[in-house]
Amino acid sequence: MEKLKIGILGAGQLGRMIMMEALKWDIDLYFLDEEPDMPAGRISNNFEKGSFKNYDDVLRFGTQLDVLGIEIEHVNTDALRTLKSMGKRIIPDPDLLDIIKDKGLQKQFYLNHDLPTLPALFYNEKAELIQSIKSGELSLPFVQKSRTAGYDGKGVIILRHEKDFELLLDGPCIIEPLVDLDKELAITVARNEKGEVKTYPVVEMLFNPAANLVENLRCPANVDESVLVKMEILALKTIETFNITGLLAIECFLDKNGHIYINEVAPRTHNSGHHTIEACYTSQFEQHLRILMDVSLGDTSLRQPAMMINLLGAPGHEGVPYYQGLDKVLELDNTYVHIYGKKKTKPFRKMGHVTLLGEDMYALDKKSGFVQSTLKVITNG
Repeated sequence: MEKLKIGILGAGQLGRMIMMEALKWDIDLYFLDEEPDMPAGRISNNFEKGSFKNYDDVLRFGTQLDVLGIEIEHVNTDALRTLKSMGKRIIPDPDLLDIIKDKGLQKQFYLNHDLPTLPALFYNEKAELIQSIKSGELSLPFVQKSRTAGYDGKGVIILRHEKDFELLLDGPCIIEPLVDLDKELAITVARNEKGEVKTYPVVEMLFNPAANLVENLRCPANVDESVLVKMEILALKTIETFNITGLLAIECFLDKNGHIYINEVAPRTHNSGHHTIEACYTSQFEQHLRILMDVSLGDTSLRQPAMMINLLGAPGHEGVPYYQGLDKVLELDNTYVHIYGKKKTKPFRKMGHVTLLGEDMYALDKKSGFVQSTLKVITNG
């Protein structure tokens, strides 16, 4: 098989985990990011310093490569289109990235293509939004989402009272009703250039209320079989409608009446799939690599039920990280600790994750609680 030069825009923890899969097959990956001590940069011999948001940097980086992938959506798509015109394979397509990285365009895509999603109102600035509330056109409570640059819980707020106006985000946004939520679910689907498609098992996500990001996850999700079937059908329809080559992580709301709504998607490896490294026959990171290499997709079946805990920086701690309680967690069986190698911790920053495997979900719940209460990311002194 021809040895391709494969590049990744971004060298964070997702790039690091893709690189660890690439090492198994002696594949050289090339990374572009701003600092060489980023998580992937620390284990790659092919790191290039630059900004994945800068046209010239992305163009220079991509010119030397055969295939270019991403670990973050917010990249310079104009440069990617130029590289595509030069015959480079770009995964996913830059035109689709432009839709997905703007939550307004993403929402409109669902509405235009009859994909289930919550209704939305569109605003250009905070003053316009406040006036709409005061006039009675918009009633509380609601969810506000910035159209661009939101990630890891940033760019999303829930407004319940007028006294909380200072929490409102400025700039273009969408407003959604606050759903009567039962669970938040996610499913990852993979599609290669030959049109082969495979879905991963549905996961259930539990969020940290302060940071509004995933704190832990269970797979398979604790829902009726009918919900699992609906999620798989929705995943297949969504990736085919987007016509994406690559991975697509689809986050959904399940309401108390059993209705499923797409919240948002990510066209890349995703936090909701980290457990697949140990829990599935083919991890999401290997699958991503397979798609970039243009080979057959791997088996997405679950080896064993799993829970995953995100290791978040502890509140009140900012600086060089210290992993308090790591020794105690390493005494546990079927427990897999991943530390991303970030040089600095800060409150609620993703610093690693822990995956637990086992057939007894009650026992996994207890073990998960122990890990969360024992392993803390703090600063030492």
